[in-house]
Amino acid sequence: MTADLFRLDGRVAIVTGASRGIGRAIAITLAQLGSSVVVASRNLDSCEGVVKTITTSGGRAIAVACNVGERAQLEQMVAACEAQLGVPTILVCNAATNPVYGPMADLEDRAFDKIMAVNVRGNITLINRTAPGMAAAGRGSIVLLSSITGLAGSKNIGAYAVSKAADAQLARNYAVELGSKNIRVNCVAPGLIKTDFAEALWQGEAGKAFSARTPLGRIGEPEDIAGVVAFLASDAARFVTGQTLVADGGVIVADPF
Repeated sequence: MTADLFRLDGRVAIVTGASRGIGRAIAITLAQLGSSVVVASRNLDSCEGVVKTITTSGGRAIAVACNVGERAQLEQMVAACEAQLGVPTILVCNAATNPVYGPMADLEDRAFDKIMAVNVRGNITLINRTAPGMAAAGRGSIVLLSSITGLAGSKNIGAYAVSKAADAQLARNYAVELGSKNIRVNCVAPGLIKTDFAEALWQGEAGKAFSARTPLGRIGEPEDIAGVVAFLASDAARFVTGQTLVADGGVIVADPF
């Protein structure tokens, strides 16, 4: 095995939810490894800022506004990728939403439908749209961003946890369906990461208490997840499919006593 197996030269990637946080770090990392990148999120201005960071360093990227909960916008995003960069052979489904905090007994249908539309159904639509092109190219890597919340119970973000457990199952299902076409499908399950999305959980005393329970003794950074995604996207992981790789600093295996 050589370092070249980690390179992504000549490939095209789509990264959703890429305007900030984990998605931004993933887009920049993939570009640094040689991939052209579609930087997608609902906030086009923020996406263009990420594109500028990539292109200033010599990379190639385009910004596309996309709400992954809207099928038509997903189609437009993939079409823009194909027209401007080429057929995507890397897909990173990072975009997610969680509009509620509290017990599932208080969960409204509209909130649950929104969570599932963005966090699960949008991923299904994207995979089904991009898989034929990957098959024609003879290779593909799809990475879904799950969460350690999908591996445990939760009293306050239960619906989000359900959607992230579903993403892990999507990876298993599609790994079986698409493996014969040399398309690999995996999940990354991050722990607590310093992002705006999770700010309420890592700031202040709550964050300090969480760090104290974590074997590595700290909250994760977006770049900690970007490296794992880049590995799964590369030929270094060419025999890895259908897996959920936990990147949480060790918190789910921490000594409960």
